Parts: sequence; structure tokens; C-alpha cells
Amino acid sequence: MLLEKLKDHTLILASGSPRRKQFFEEMGLPFEIRLKPVEEVYPKHLRGAEISDYLSKLKASAFHGTLNPKEILITSDTVVWHRNTSLAKAANAREAHEMIAKLSGDWHEVITSVCFSTVGQQIIKNCITKVKFKNLTVAEIDYYITHFAPYDKAGAYGIQEWIGLIGIVEIQGSYTNVVGLPTQLVYETLLDMVG
Repeated sequence: MLLEKLKDHTLILASGSPRRKQFFEEMGLPFEIRLKPVEEVYPKHLRGAEISDYLSKLKASAFHGTLNPKEILITSDTVVWHRNTSLAKAANAREAHEMIAKLSGDWHEVITSVCFSTVGQQIIKNCITKVKFKNLTVAEIDYYITHFAPYDKAGAYGIQEWIGLIGIVEIQGSYTNVVGLPTQLVYETLLDMVG
């Protein structure tokens, strides 16, 4: 069991995401949250998983030289990749509407990279899930943006919210990855690291 193997270690989740925090709690893993501000800028030539890999590693770099030997730092980043374009977080309702309208009636990829850092090693893994929306009406998109919180999420939507319940017709891959953390990948990687 992972919990038993982690008893001499401290897991540090470097994320302000309530969804990632909830997943760690639901997996029964003791952890603490430590946050350091990072300007999430990446080279423009990066594509898909290269972006989330880069940003998850960038977030870990803010902690360089601060980890203790028994600490495992977990940083992550999620990208919504649609037609060779990364859809980041929307700044306002207009941007959110434009993003969701692009995803309407089409497939996109949700890519989450997770960076596991210790004093002696760093492992970066990513998970890709394919998601398809139905053809959403303008009224449905507006309702979602007005009544929910699309602004803190890549692609301006949360699969666990109303729009996911009424709009997603197919998903290929990890569901928790689309919510924000590929929990099975995290579990197995930690098991390998402390096993």
C-alpha cells in the first residue's frame, strides 16, 4: 500500500487548485500545500504535452534548493489542446464563450503533466484524454458562463460541472485527468518512487 510506504516521506502539493487538493484527500494521501508564484510563460514553439511538461517543470524550479531529503514535491499543469492551439484560462466572459464555442461539436485533448521532484531526482509524466462535446447552443454556453466558474480552468470549462454533464458525448482516457489530475498516474508513480 502506498500510504504505508509514504510514512517516512512528506508529500508537497504545489497547487492552489481545489480539485487537485480534493483528489489527494480522496486518495487518502497525507500532504501539505506550498505555493510559490511562477510566471507561466512558455516558448511559443512548444506543442501539446510539451507545453504542460515545460510548465510543470517550471513550477518545480521555484522550489529548487528548498526541499528536504524525504520530501516529494508535486507540481502539475493542464493544457486543453484543440486544432494545434492551446486554450488557456479565459480572462473574461467573451474569451470563455469563444473557447467553448470552438470546442463545441468537436474533439479536443486534455493534457496534464505532473512533475515529481526530490532532492535527488525529477520525473515528469503526462496523461492525454480525448474529449468530445456535442454541438452546444449559444444559450447553453451563456448559461454555463453565467452560472458557473469557467475562469480558473484551461479551456474555460469543468467536466465535473453542468456543461460536462449536458455537453460531453464521449471521453477516451482518464476522467480525473480532465478534472485536473491523472490520479492513477500519480499513485503508480509515487509507488515506483518509494517502492
